[in-house]
Amino acid sequence: MHEDATGEGREAAPDDAPGGVDREFLSLERELTVLLRRARASQGEMAREVHPDLESSAYGLLIRLEECGGQRATALAAYIGVGKATMSRQLRALEELGLVAREPDPADGRAWLVALTPEGRRRVGRVREARRARYVRQLAHWDRGEVAELARLLHELNGVMERHEK
Repeated sequence: MHEDATGEGREAAPDDAPGGVDREFLSLERELTVLLRRARASQGEMAREVHPDLESSAYGLLIRLEECGGQRATALAAYIGVGKATMSRQLRALEELGLVAREPDPADGRAWLVALTPEGRRRVGRVREARRARYVRQLAHWDRGEVAELARLLHELNGVMERHEK
């Protein structure tokens, strides 16, 4: 609420927002900030559920391997958005924990693929199933169509963001 020249209160117009940004986009930014903060905290919890010594940032790497199968380290680094040295360090740590293993790339004998070990697959699957069950409980009062619409919109947003990163 803003005061006008007479001292009366009035609703803020879209042009009153910082930089002339519409209220809808300020609301979007605020809600995404809250969602991302909660997601970072949740990712750390899930990483510790996979293995107590697992770094939070490595959880997304394990999910990628579960969904896509064996990947080259360079492809994983590009997907996660880190350098080769950082990816090598993370993969070494995951290997030491017994969650991933390197195997020869059948398409190129000089290259290696990183894949989940059976133990890694078991642990990641257990944590993901628990997370899905938590979503089901938390959103039980939502209509399934609303859940599907939220998933569709988030997928669309992720696609837009991914295209703009390139």
